[in-house]
Amino acid sequence: MASKLTFLNFLCVLFFLLSLSKGNDTIKRLQGCQKGNKVQGLHDVKLYLARFGYLNYQHTPDHVNPLQNDEFDEGLEDALKSYQNFHHLNATGVLDGPTVSQMLMPRCGVPDKKSSHNDQTKLLHIVSHYEFFPNSPRWPPSKTHLTYAFGSNYPNAYVPPVDSAFDTWASASDYFTFSRVNEITSSDLKITFESGDIGDGVILNETILAYAYAPTDGRFYYSENINWSVGPAPNAFDLETVALHEIGHLLGLDHSEDQDAIMWDFLPIGEAKGLNQDDIQGIKALYELNN
Repeated sequence: MASKLTFLNFLCVLFFLLSLSKGNDTIKRLQGCQKGNKVQGLHDVKLYLARFGYLNYQHTPDHVNPLQNDEFDEGLEDALKSYQNFHHLNATGVLDGPTVSQMLMPRCGVPDKKSSHNDQTKLLHIVSHYEFFPNSPRWPPSKTHLTYAFGSNYPNAYVPPVDSAFDTWASASDYFTFSRVNEITSSDLKITFESGDIGDGVILNETILAYAYAPTDGRFYYSENINWSVGPAPNAFDLETVALHEIGHLLGLDHSEDQDAIMWDFLPIGEAKGLNQDDIQGIKALYELNN
């Protein structure tokens, strides 16, 4: 997850930062656009899809800075279909109403795909929808017990939901154990509140709820720009639900295509959500616990 950015990816991050504040309004205004259109603001859609792994123009040298232009080209249509397929929408390739609504929802900041929509092999399963990060990083057998600590800016009232999320993963995996420690510099897992650019092209804002890295990095960020709650509450995001999702990343699970899984990339506002069988099967498969 902390892989080096290519120069083109760096440009994508730069343009995404510049357009972030206006991106949502622009995407809403572009509803109905399709291949062949040239409409001001379509580059914001390209930046969104590139940010979450659906669009990559690296292998199309005939385009010059295609992320900057407002042409609804074949690359954008293919990326949009890939996005629609992942989120169980009709793969029309058109920026239709359901697709726009999905894009406007707050979500996890971890990309859904680690490459473009091309022929990169994915670790898909016949029955399940869980996925792993590229090369399936995981904690070594000597690290079944992981310590975690909170940053100095982390509110004490928000600690219990995260404690509970770790307990849930410990019970579900029947493999990992966790303990909270005071010293964050030496802990395996580090949980803090942050805002803005945290590096690697990740911007925590009002649409990115949180971000966590794959093993064995251990960093987990909540966004300061979100209205949080301890337990489900109207117009707020449940801390424990988000913690369950991000801890899944910390243990090595990528986003699932199962909408009921905690590892689904969009998290419900005002609701609580727990692990389901897809999440449990995923962690057991990753660490070969079924044997």
